[in-house]
Amino acid sequence: MVNVSVIYYSSTGNVHQLAVAAAATAEQAGARVRLRRVAELAPAPLIASDPAWAAHAAATADLPVATLADLEWADAILLGTPTLFGQPAAQIRQFIDTTGRICCRGKVVSSFVCAAGPCGGHERGLPALDNAFYHWGAVIVPARRSELSGSADEFEYEADGEEPGEAEPEAIAAVEEQTRRVVRVADALTHRLIATS
Repeated sequence: MVNVSVIYYSSTGNVHQLAVAAAATAEQAGARVRLRRVAELAPAPLIASDPAWAAHAAATADLPVATLADLEWADAILLGTPTLFGQPAAQIRQFIDTTGRICCRGKVVSSFVCAAGPCGGHERGLPALDNAFYHWGAVIVPARRSELSGSADEFEYEADGEEPGEAEPEAIAAVEEQTRRVVRVADALTHRLIATS
């Protein structure tokens, strides 16, 4: 059995819904799972000025905040974030910036991103996260063409036209597919390492 940490940032709930789907899929695949949100950095007045953002913040206030211990515990890590101008959200970048003291070498890592429209930069979001994974020495399970969604990358999707917190069914199916791959890779690596140690 492998340990999977699903760590994400979501302002209005779309990425949250994908993270919840990933966590449920990992559990169904036999993994022990921690679902964690990263700490919010935006000032309260800014959050309050957007009803969807404020509602989502209130709805997820009791969800545990990610710590470095969640990374150390995990055999596999799934990171999710919205993107803006081709970059992951500042909240997820700040969390990654705190990881210099720990070792993620050999852990299986994958990511999913979401953008509000075709110019949101989601095609650049995954490589931006990969830069941290390279530094960690992680085993990256990359996004790939999805037979389920037909999109260019199964871990990238546009939320344009969707209500906040309502991820597209194709995106949820794609995240579930990616999560199953992550769990399989982590399980294979974990058993191989145990057998050779």
